[in-house]
Amino acid sequence: MGLRLHLHVVSDSTGETVTTVSRAALSQFEDVMAVEHVWSFVRSEQQLDTILQEIEALPGAVLFTMVSAELRARLQHGCERIGVPCVPVLDPVMHVLQGALGLTLRPQVGGQHALDAGYFARIEAMNFMLRHDDGMFTDELEQADLVLVGVSRTSKTPTCLYLANRGVKAANVPIVPEQALPGGVDRLRNPLVVGLTINPEVLSQIRVNRLRQIGVAGGDARFTPDYAEVERIKAELVTARRLFAKQGWPVIDVTRRSVEETAAGLMQLLRARLAQAPDVGL
Repeated sequence: MGLRLHLHVVSDSTGETVTTVSRAALSQFEDVMAVEHVWSFVRSEQQLDTILQEIEALPGAVLFTMVSAELRARLQHGCERIGVPCVPVLDPVMHVLQGALGLTLRPQVGGQHALDAGYFARIEAMNFMLRHDDGMFTDELEQADLVLVGVSRTSKTPTCLYLANRGVKAANVPIVPEQALPGGVDRLRNPLVVGLTINPEVLSQIRVNRLRQIGVAGGDARFTPDYAEVERIKAELVTARRLFAKQGWPVIDVTRRSVEETAAGLMQLLRARLAQAPDVGL
């Protein structure tokens, strides 16, 4: 059985930043089961005192992002009294940037969530992704930054969703056996079109799990009796590969990649394309 850790994440805003940092760090440790306690929008001494009581009852480690000097000191002194480590996760980064820029730091609660142009770009990208998921409205795909093409269950939708949250207008088009691609997809010029592929055995297991989730008798016409059979999947992937080669589309193998890793690879392709043709793309 792995180690068990109570991890208290404290923030005066949504807690998204410090939660992301904590999960990224924990992923480097094997056999550790973290029990997350997320305390968000902590902006009063009363809230903080309640949290310190919980930390004392369930000691472990504390990570925090807070602007108020008074609240920071109260949390750190309280954790010192209890005897648990307490780390301000953004402080080292902020100090480095302050020195590099030669600017005085002016902390702002929830500054990363301001309703700036980037925020509205993410909302627009999210709406675009939802409208153009799974081959919908392909006549509008010239408006996209990125179009993913691949057979069923190659993480097209979650990858597009992840990218949309970063302001990329992403769409996806499925490759369906014995059906041509929707008209115009093979003639797209503005968006970067990328093919996704995967190991057939791995895809077979993913599809088996999907069928279990919906129930074998789910009645969905998309799932034919041989949907998860390896031989059928191999044929689908061969067809997809031929299409990608014919169109000259770059290909990413998602077999051993998380959605985040696939998205990072796609962002690199987008940046490379922009460097070659600054007037096209994002």
